[in-house]
Amino acid sequence: MVVSSAPGKVYLFGEHAVVYGEPAVPCAIERRARVTVEERDDGALRVHSTDLTLDGFTVEYDGAADASADVDVPEALVEAAVGYVDAAAAQARDAADRPDAGFDITIESELPLGAGLGSSAAVVVAGIDAATRELGVQLSAREIADRAYRVEYEVQDGQASRADTFCSAVGGAVRVEGDDCQPIRDVPNLPFVIGYDGGAGDTGELVAGVRRLKEEYPFAADTVESIGDLVRQGERALEAGDLEELGRLMNFNHGLLEALGVSSRSLDEMVWAARESDALGAKLTGAGGGGCIVVLDETEEARTALSYTPGCEETFRAELDTDGVRVEER
Repeated sequence: MVVSSAPGKVYLFGEHAVVYGEPAVPCAIERRARVTVEERDDGALRVHSTDLTLDGFTVEYDGAADASADVDVPEALVEAAVGYVDAAAAQARDAADRPDAGFDITIESELPLGAGLGSSAAVVVAGIDAATRELGVQLSAREIADRAYRVEYEVQDGQASRADTFCSAVGGAVRVEGDDCQPIRDVPNLPFVIGYDGGAGDTGELVAGVRRLKEEYPFAADTVESIGDLVRQGERALEAGDLEELGRLMNFNHGLLEALGVSSRSLDEMVWAARESDALGAKLTGAGGGGCIVVLDETEEARTALSYTPGCEETFRAELDTDGVRVEER
């Protein structure tokens, strides 16, 4: 049995635009998904999730194309519980050249599903690491990131970027532009506060919506390019340790994402509550449509303001996590 964990992430800048080859800067946070894998002899997968909004689900199936899970729940929920894990298991089998290997997989996560904190990437990264190690193969963080990206690309119908999976695999702050993924060294302390509205956006639909907008309106394509330009400016501020400039650019980035139609009333209300508490900056993180915002604030004022904001169900501080995927004690 092997237990691996991987961190979630927030976007300092660049979500959505990164899908079109523009740069992005995601940052790993100290909230993790933990995946336990034990090989089984019958070739089946048994997936148990305690936290992925499917509390207590256990799904057992043999991976055959015409197989269905024998559980009395809607099919969409079963697919949500096992889709990423199934593809991660396939990547582990491929890496170990063990096409018939079966697994018992248990998922525990501190990351709400679909809320912009990279829950699926963290589960896939940790799952591939634990499953390959269980089969006697140890992959590098970059190899895990690459295989995890293939999983997200497949499950998200070709609309994924490498940002989430690379960040989760290597930890810290990273720069992603197309296939070029690099850690950012000597990052200053980034005092993140997270606000969560209790909801989730449909990542695939939100990404597809931006694509339609970009194809229909030239100014939407210009907005995507502007986000890329903003990221490059933000990298310079990050290198200089200029938190005030980082905050201003976060505010600007949120406005551009609003223009692309991926924010929501609850996200906007949380962003404005944080800004009015004199936070350095605030923006949505991830696909949008609901879920989380990320705030840059060295004080407790933003967290206090968010706790009194209608629609904010949870707020917490999340420090930068310099560790990527790792094996936990068994």
